Amino acid sequence: MKAPRLRIALSGACGRMGRQIASLILADGAFSLVEALEAPGHPDAGRDYGQVLSRDPLGVKVGVHPGADADVMIDFSSPAAVKGMVSSCAGRHIPLVVGTTGLDAGTRRSIERAARTIAVVTAPNMSVGINALLRALPDLVRLLGPAYDLEIVEAHHRHKLDAPSGTALALAEVIARAAGIDLRREAVYGRRGITGARPRRQIGLHAVRAGDIVGEHRILIAGPGESIEVTHRAHSRETFASGALRAARFAARARPGLYSMIDVLRSGR
Repeated sequence: MKAPRLRIALSGACGRMGRQIASLILADGAFSLVEALEAPGHPDAGRDYGQVLSRDPLGVKVGVHPGADADVMIDFSSPAAVKGMVSSCAGRHIPLVVGTTGLDAGTRRSIERAARTIAVVTAPNMSVGINALLRALPDLVRLLGPAYDLEIVEAHHRHKLDAPSGTALALAEVIARAAGIDLRREAVYGRRGITGARPRRQIGLHAVRAGDIVGEHRILIAGPGESIEVTHRAHSRETFASGALRAARFAARARPGLYSMIDVLRSGR
């Protein structure tokens, strides 16, 4: 017997990532799009979502209040909207995938509380390549040791709201843990003026915003007489959208808890 389609609600449906995820949902018979959400006052609110996507009508209007009977919610909205969505999903026992970045401490705490009652997958980047890099980097940093300086340079399109990117911060966190560095004390976000010699245990993070760059992250590890550069470059948003749907499949079947994209990849779902 054919398995029922996974019913997906999508928050941030009219944004770049929302549209990309919706395109994959509509092309895959394993999924069904049951809700498309945007912020109150959004110009597309009330329109048929198919028209927003330049397709035939879908019979799903862009809403501003969640309420559909969904198997899982995928959120790529805005930092300001996530906290309310977390509360809504927890109250309705709907598993949640959060790809929105730039979250404040209060929102992160609300996610942790929600994970006591629902499955929540959070990831600043849902591509397989970045998550493989997050696993591999600590070994490289530990092998090279403290004689090597650590810098991260990320580049995104001119419309990205937060800097540095959530992915750059995640890379910095795993590098700092591997090197035994307190990131809160030793991180420097860009440099300007007469900065003096570089402190040995500093980690530099630098953000570029230009054009329509989907996403690039370069890790520079430089030591005496040599340097290593590791670069991840996303060629399209489809890699992130595909990862989000993989996370949605996982969350819909997982027990309550807070999960990462690494957990999703390990599960093989």
